[in-house]
Amino acid sequence: MDSVHTDAHSETLYARLAGHYRQAIQSGVLTPGARMPSVRTLVRQHGVSLSTALQACRTLEDEGLLEARPRSGYFVQRLRRAAFRPVTEPDPRSFAQAPDPAAFTGIHDRVSDFVTKCERFPVKTNLALAFGAPEAYPRDALRAAAQRALRRHPEVLVSPVPPQGDPGFRAVLARRALASGMSLSPDEILVTHGCTEAINLALRAVTRPGDLVAVESPTYFGLLQVIESLGLRTLEIPTSPSRGISVEALELAFRSHEQVAAVVVIPNFQNPLGCVMPDEEKQRLVALCEAHGVPLVEDDIYGALSDGAQPLKCCKAWDRSGTVIHCGSFHKTLAPGMRVGWMTGGRWQDRIRMLKHAQSRPNDALAQLTLGEFMGSHAFDRHLARLRAQLRVQRERTAEIIAAHFPVGTCLNMPGGGMLLWVELPEGCSSRRIFEAALREGIRVAPGALFSNSDRFDRFLRVSCGYPCSEQIEAALVQLSGIVAADPG
Repeated sequence: MDSVHTDAHSETLYARLAGHYRQAIQSGVLTPGARMPSVRTLVRQHGVSLSTALQACRTLEDEGLLEARPRSGYFVQRLRRAAFRPVTEPDPRSFAQAPDPAAFTGIHDRVSDFVTKCERFPVKTNLALAFGAPEAYPRDALRAAAQRALRRHPEVLVSPVPPQGDPGFRAVLARRALASGMSLSPDEILVTHGCTEAINLALRAVTRPGDLVAVESPTYFGLLQVIESLGLRTLEIPTSPSRGISVEALELAFRSHEQVAAVVVIPNFQNPLGCVMPDEEKQRLVALCEAHGVPLVEDDIYGALSDGAQPLKCCKAWDRSGTVIHCGSFHKTLAPGMRVGWMTGGRWQDRIRMLKHAQSRPNDALAQLTLGEFMGSHAFDRHLARLRAQLRVQRERTAEIIAAHFPVGTCLNMPGGGMLLWVELPEGCSSRRIFEAALREGIRVAPGALFSNSDRFDRFLRVSCGYPCSEQIEAALVQLSGIVAADPG
């Protein structure tokens, strides 16, 4: 028993020590190239054992934050920036001034075709998954949180759940929302079955079948599926791979002959572009929607994955009239196996609550209590710091391989967070052809044609960086570069 206690205590110590220096690196106290205190200095300064100090340094090395130099010690890693040209900015002229929204349908057929082809070929390397690797998430800590929740609430499995969700969990969400610029009471928060249900509820609350919904272009194909499944029509708005949706183009759409019923955006690490809207653009977007009386639905599922020292603000931070419906989830950041999301509905909150009750009733209580236990402690912040560091290293390495091996004419933007890279291929390439050729080699990648109802993004690929760049993944990227080079276009 004593040795087990010592091992557990030692693990806690090395994790704390690693967390202390991880924060120093990410906040800029220890800059790239700076020398870490020696292992013996760590032992003396922090009163830990030699093995604990070594384990802390090796943990940071595994995360890509430190590098070991023979006979010199540990140094803060210098991130290597791959050399590539940025993705082309959109040409508004390529978007029709007054498109026929009725033509903007058919995404179900595209996604169905994508899934059918994926099922036909066994996958060896999946570069299309927009998730972190399972080991990137705190499995053991979440299991322990679930056990604590059951001990503290033994009746949870046999008691009804409040309609809006567990009050304690909603209180945790309200506290954490402060970092994104939102001031919410727990009563303004509704727990949902993931972010997809939240967006579905938001659109059902503010639209009727046949209405026009403005979205970023390109955008996540799952959103296009939701819009089409509700009998709505999509209006695609030009979106910059560096600054997000064009507020000017959206304003032009508002002035057109047909009323836009809602706008949906992913302002932080947009899927698939990976871009973040500058704060001034978020503020302009909120003001524009408010002035025209158009609901703004924001999906902030990736917002917590920023490399920056300061949390990213969401559009809701500038909402003073209840115009913004904010939707979030922990599907990417904490627990992919738990479909737990949340939303705050602005002036449509009461209608959204009614729709949620009619559609799916409350979420199960145990998942909420488990997340509340974990997120109410500093463990969540430590996990996010580790996840951000891992994703940063994986993005950098993936970009390096693309820059080194993909053919001339390939372009790439380097996001400051998240797990996605948007790759522009040379003239004449087709993401559909490349997708099918890669599948035959056991490689799955997301073709750009999936992210729009039009064909204007067929020369792009979305590459996921959620998994560490193992030899298998690196080999698959090199093989993919050969497929791109051989594309007959």
